[in-house]
Amino acid sequence: MKTILQTSHFKKDVKLEKQMPYKIMVIIEKDEHGYYAYAPELEGCQSQGDSFDEILVNIKEAVELYLETLTLSEKQYLFNKTVLTTTLEVAVA
Repeated sequence: MKTILQTSHFKKDVKLEKQMPYKIMVIIEKDEHGYYAYAPELEGCQSQGDSFDEILVNIKEAVELYLETLTLSEKQYLFNKTVLTTTLEVAVA
């Protein structure tokens, strides 16, 4: 989320943007074709890569680009909700 600060300098308004760090959950899967990653909180935000390092770079870029398209109210909603993850044990026949 970007915070906009305004300051006056020589009677001219200047907008300064401050980047705020946020954490977005991503899922990374590996198969015979390489790596696939997606952000469940961001519908349609996904990427792929040939290595783990590449997929981390690619999905981070995809998330940043996705967030740039959101309105301020959409960002506030996203960053104020709680996301819980867990692992379940199930019986398989």
